Amino acid sequence: MGAFSRHSAAMATLLLQLLPALLSPPVASASDDPPFSCGPGSPSTHGYPFCDRSLPAARRAADLVSRLTAAEKVAQLGDEAPGVPRLGVPAYKWWSEGLHGLSYWGHGMRFNGTVRGVTSFPQVLLTAAAFDDGLWFRIGQAIGREARALYNLGQAEGLTIWSPNINIFRDPRWGRGQETPGEDPITASKYAVAFVRGLQGSTAVGAAAPLQTSACCKHATAYDLEDWNGVARYNFNARVTAQDLADTFNPPFKSCVVDGKATCVMCAYTAINGVPACASSDLLTKTFRGDWGLDGYVSSDCDAVAIMRDAQRYAPTPEDTVAAALKAGLDLNCGTYTQEHGMAALQQGKITEKDMDKALTNLFAIRMRLGHFDGDPRGSAPYSGLGAADVCTAEHKNLALEAAQDGIVLLKNDGGILPLDRSAVGSAAAIGHNANDPLALTGNYFGPPCESTTPLKGLQGYVRDVRFLAGCDSAACGFAATGQAVAMASSADYVFLFMGLSQKQEAEGIDRTSLLLPGKQQSLITAVAAAAKRPVILVLLTGGPVDITFAQSNPKIGAILWAGYPGQAGGLAIARVLFGDHNPSGRLPVTWYPEEFTKVPMTDMRMRADPATGYPGRSYRFYQGKTIYKFGYGLSYSKFSRRLVTGGKNPAPSTSLLAGLTATSGDSATYYHVDDIGDDGCEQLKFPAEVEVHNHGPMDGKHSVLMFLRWPNATDGRPASQLIGFKRQHLKAGEKASVRLDVSPCEHFSRAREDGKKVIDRGSHFLMVGKEEMEISFEA
Repeated sequence: MGAFSRHSAAMATLLLQLLPALLSPPVASASDDPPFSCGPGSPSTHGYPFCDRSLPAARRAADLVSRLTAAEKVAQLGDEAPGVPRLGVPAYKWWSEGLHGLSYWGHGMRFNGTVRGVTSFPQVLLTAAAFDDGLWFRIGQAIGREARALYNLGQAEGLTIWSPNINIFRDPRWGRGQETPGEDPITASKYAVAFVRGLQGSTAVGAAAPLQTSACCKHATAYDLEDWNGVARYNFNARVTAQDLADTFNPPFKSCVVDGKATCVMCAYTAINGVPACASSDLLTKTFRGDWGLDGYVSSDCDAVAIMRDAQRYAPTPEDTVAAALKAGLDLNCGTYTQEHGMAALQQGKITEKDMDKALTNLFAIRMRLGHFDGDPRGSAPYSGLGAADVCTAEHKNLALEAAQDGIVLLKNDGGILPLDRSAVGSAAAIGHNANDPLALTGNYFGPPCESTTPLKGLQGYVRDVRFLAGCDSAACGFAATGQAVAMASSADYVFLFMGLSQKQEAEGIDRTSLLLPGKQQSLITAVAAAAKRPVILVLLTGGPVDITFAQSNPKIGAILWAGYPGQAGGLAIARVLFGDHNPSGRLPVTWYPEEFTKVPMTDMRMRADPATGYPGRSYRFYQGKTIYKFGYGLSYSKFSRRLVTGGKNPAPSTSLLAGLTATSGDSATYYHVDDIGDDGCEQLKFPAEVEVHNHGPMDGKHSVLMFLRWPNATDGRPASQLIGFKRQHLKAGEKASVRLDVSPCEHFSRAREDGKKVIDRGSHFLMVGKEEMEISFEA
């Protein structure tokens, strides 16, 4: 979102000041009733078709829209839609957020009634590191339940949640990368499907159910720049190849709509190849609705329609701008621009009432599906019983802890310094600006947490004598109390450094210019490590990756953990990992690049490397440079091995159907077009792959099996490798288990040509799990 971000830093400070008041005992109000229509208290509208629950939502919506005046229609096209009293239609606020818990951001939720706190899960990039779509589903489900509970309590004026953010984390400097599932399109796709299903109330396998909330996948498409070197997201024209759109930027959105059945897609601020995303009929109408079958609405990012004229100069007048967006397929403008200029656009003939009717039917159909025109929601199954007792439940709190500890990534553990024996730690020094800062847990788009455990508090639960020093004045670390930190470190049995970034270095509207730890953090860490009695433990709370080469190679830094922005239970999760009550199993969902990568312009959208010009490419799929840590990297306290099972348990795909297809020669290869194989053929080609996982001990723990595909060569734009699936398995020490992954050649073996068409090369493909490989021949 954009409108909020312009004053988000000031708001975050205010929110911290308000937190004690927000968490104080509430004063209940008898007037806190949820808004709804078609109930006993509504005007005499029960005979109207829009109140007839037996009719399809779209038909009900069309009936309601037909009864609105032109002025009433225009008024409904912004995110704060007024009521229509003569028809019993209540006001509605479309903008609410639920990225990793319900949020202050937006206008649709408030936290000053019976409910003062909600479950704050880890920022998305950390939960992505768990590589567990079941976990992602349960988080979405919990957020959706809490949203519906607030609505029933009269603390919400909308149930349209503008989450998840499934943009590809293309550049490590991007301030909003923390909100995403990372750099890999398959991971982002699976995250989108799982989270959306949970949020909207369907089952984990996608069985339909009445909408619990409406999810919105954002920001389509190829959006991953805030403000870099004078180029802002508001005026950035992303030059993107058809190939990169097809195999990197668009797949998560396609999965979100086709498989997740998301009821909204949000278009981004940026222009794509010269056309603003929110004015692109190719994107909004042809792709979202035509190709993918979106059953829902399309929203702009906040103020994106105004920006199309004011910053991008795409249309000559406000009326032309409104017309360009509506006719392209935009249904809702987050902001007031369409409401302000829509009537003039209508009067000037730039738009017609039919244009508005199409958009409003899509919008009201969602409100119908949410049950807002079915009478009092507290009397309508299946969500009528949700209330205050369903917010911050023990189950949700435990889920927040599970998500944090499952995502934490162990990056270094020299000499097996971890896990620690709590009985052997007589005293500890906790040093770092992130050790006792509740805001370091939340990332952005947060709400008031049920409770909050900082790393310092978590450590104090295991060690009686803990001494604390912030060390830096902030994450920027313009001043470091190095002398005090050294003195404290030299007198403690163990030293824990809680360092990293904050929302002042990486956030909406803010991209980083360096991948190094800010200010004097590195010198402070190095000095403390040199003074400590034994190797120190460094815990990094960051969103995006950092270049910590100095810590990798320093023998006085014994262990390094990446803990993201770990949510309300983050401090406890970190402590449980440090002391062995949880065996770390997170794996990095992004590549960690060296500082030299900052020489690459953020504005260069190409994913594929260009050796002729020295362009290194992006992500593990195409990057041809040095790394600090690779995608998928993560250590454990146990040794795990994986083996691809061969023979009857792993049958090859049945490719006999290819005999009736004509293979095409080109790009130095012979291939089949996925479109020619067709949906039925693609379904027939699917096959299972079985992997045996063995936990050699010494601890019980979880392990994420990542399966990749490798082509015989990485020429003609083929990735070096491509993740095609993953599955998480818990094993006791010494236990073996078989993990099955479903392989779809049309999805997983295909590659995008330069024109964006998906093809499958004839011949060998290699499944990879760790160092294990299995050759699969794709022949007629």
